[in-house]
Amino acid sequence: MPFDLLHHAPVRTSEEAARVRGTPLEAGAKALVVRAGERHVHVVLPAHRRADNAALRTILGTRTLRFVTPEELLELTGCVPGAVPPFGNLFGLPVLVDEELAARDRIAFNAGDNAVSITMRADDFVRLSGATISRFARE
Repeated sequence: MPFDLLHHAPVRTSEEAARVRGTPLEAGAKALVVRAGERHVHVVLPAHRRADNAALRTILGTRTLRFVTPEELLELTGCVPGAVPPFGNLFGLPVLVDEELAARDRIAFNAGDNAVSITMRADDFVRLSGATISRFARE
């Protein structure tokens, strides 16, 4: 599957990443790991949106939901916050992607390092990650 690899200065925010990539902020894939009850789930949403925790609790069928700590994230993925790629399946985690991001033509994301990005077709990402598409992003 075709993709573009970009090496750039380290970035700390989605806005910085979009700027150095030359891509719209809306095309950025923000990858987060949550603990839903007793399991971890990799959630991926557009970089300009926030996760709707109530929607995620409903989708995941749990009353308890929290974002993992930086230490847990490093243990689960080997990545620091902001560097996690959207492929939770690489870490044995189920992937849930927001429908707005999945509907884009192309997406961009950090590739396990805050100084390396990949852009690729959104439908290729969904297929490769085995993601379930749902609606959980909010303004």
